[in-house]
This record gives sequence, C-alpha cells and structure tokens, in this order.
Amino acid sequence: MNASIAFIEQHWDALLMPLSVIGVTLLLGFAIRKSIFRVLRQWAAGTTWKFDEIVIDAIRGPFMIWVLMLALHLGAQTSRLPVRAQGVAAQILLVLFILSMTFACSRLAGVFVKFYARSFTSLAQNLARIAILLVGAIVILNTLGISVLPILTALGVGGIAIALALQDTLSNLFSGFYVSVAGQVRLDDYIKLDSGEEGYISDITWRSTSIRSLQNNVIIIPNSKLAKATITNYNLPEQSMTVPLAVSVSYNCDPQLVENLLLDEVKKSVAQVPGLLAEPAAFVRFAPGFGPSSLDLTLYCYVRKFADQFLVQHEMRKRIFARFRQEQIEIPFPTRTVYMHEAPPESQRSKRIGAS
Repeated sequence: MNASIAFIEQHWDALLMPLSVIGVTLLLGFAIRKSIFRVLRQWAAGTTWKFDEIVIDAIRGPFMIWVLMLALHLGAQTSRLPVRAQGVAAQILLVLFILSMTFACSRLAGVFVKFYARSFTSLAQNLARIAILLVGAIVILNTLGISVLPILTALGVGGIAIALALQDTLSNLFSGFYVSVAGQVRLDDYIKLDSGEEGYISDITWRSTSIRSLQNNVIIIPNSKLAKATITNYNLPEQSMTVPLAVSVSYNCDPQLVENLLLDEVKKSVAQVPGLLAEPAAFVRFAPGFGPSSLDLTLYCYVRKFADQFLVQHEMRKRIFARFRQEQIEIPFPTRTVYMHEAPPESQRSKRIGAS
C-alpha cells in the first residue's frame, strides 16, 4: 500500500492525462445516456410496438459499463504504459465488451422468441439464448487468437459417446424442439392426447411438456411421447368451436316449432351468456331423430373457446327448460309397453307336456 502511494506521488504527472480522459469520458457518457434515453422513451411511448421498449431497457442497463470500458481504453491509450501493455489492456476490454454484448443480445433473443415467434416456451427461449452465447464464445476465441477447429473436432469425437449415454435425454430435447418449431402445438392451446390426457399447454422444457388440466392439475408428459402421440388441438385452426346440445320432446310436438323456439332462445342468450357467439349462427338438426319414446333433436351453437362450452351448456339448458315449460312443450319420460298373456289351465299344460 505504501509502495503504491509512493509511486503515485512520484508519477502523478503521468497519471494526470489518463485520469482526465477517463473522467471526461464518463461524464460525457452519463450525459449522453440521460438525454438519449429520455428521447428514446418518449418515442417508444408513442408507438404500439412493445419490442422497442424492451430493446431500450436491455441497452440502458449495460450502457454505462460500455462507457466505462471505453474510458479505460482511452485512458490506457493516452498513458505512458508500454505498447505491449496497452495492447493487452485493449484486448481484455474488447473481450469484456463482446461478453457484455453477447449477454444483452441473448436476453433480446429470448424476448423476441417470446413475443414474436408465437412459441414462447422455455425451450425455445433457452435455445435462442444458447445460440447467441455460442456465437459470442466463438467471436471471443477468435479475438484471443484461439483456433476453434480443434475444439470442434474434440467435441465431435466426444459427442458420439455423449449421444449414446444420453439417448433418451437427447430424444426428449429434439422432440421438444420439433414440437415448439412446428407450431402445431402452442402455449395455451387446449389439446387432447390419444392416451386420454387433456388440458392447456403451460410450458415446453428441454425434457417434458407441462399440461394444466381443467381441474387445475399439472400433467407432465415426456417430449418424445408427445411427438409420437395423436393430438387433437381444440385451438386450431381457430379457437371458436361448435357445441352440441341434445333436446328431446314428445311425439305430440311439432319439430319445426321446437326448432324455432331453440334458435330464438339462442338469439336472446347471445348478449347474456359469456362465450356464446352470434356468428356463425346456431342451427338445429333433427338428429338422432326418432327415439323409443321421444323426438330427438340437436342444437348446435358456437362458443369463443373450448372452456366456454361448459358455462354455455349450463345456461342454455336452463333457459331451454324454462322456455319449454312456458310454451308447454312436453319432455317425455322413457316409456315401455309390456304385453301380458293369461297362462293356460294346469290340465292343458300337463297334456302338452305329455304329448311332447
């Protein structure tokens, strides 16, 4: 400590210029940061594009770090350090600058995938970040004069053994990547597998896919199983879907009158029942048709999304039942006709048995 103080007292004139350059650069950087980012935030507030605000926040954080690196570089260049020492300092600062830029771009890549690639799963975001980090690592190695080819060769030889040891893990990884990129299964889509599992997709990671059921439970499915399964996606090609409602009336009723009542009740309920759509228009079909004790019709109405069908069915059944009571439309009970025959006298029965 005493030696450092003595060195500064003896060479203070040599340190005056570098320290002045560093201080001026930091002050200018702070002033530029304050003025430029104020203008950028005002501009971003007047646009409907959300990504510009994310870019501004991502750059605003490390901006002063970049200014500090620039100040140290300029200070080292104006000092009386040997040329070799100046070159080493410049190279170290360049590597740190590339590293900070890599982390900033990695964060932006993850955000871009989340907002604009229509697949904002954890796997897709992590793959985008890893890709940027790998590019940054290659640039840093080239800056340091380290050849990348031997490293890639070693990784290629070792990769065969790793692939054999982690076969199941890699299968889940690539299956999850395929599911995320294909776009046939997306986050918040309601799906049903051929094995019976169903629910909303909450996330796709490197190993498994999380599905949230309607009971608010989480179902964990390996990505390899999801890639091989037969999937029904209730959000494709669009979220709206048809909901059937079975209605049975007496044989004494006019089917056309019942159809008109059902459609009229749907029109009245559109503005009152959440999720029920006016377009496409509801329709009625005389199917299954002639039942054992009733005329069976089916009302088809459209809902906004899969989860809306349960409330719509609940409300429509109550309204249809009340309307049938008001219009005196009979909903029949199942009936069965039983034919009874009188048994023959005991003497005749004995003769028949003896003759046989």
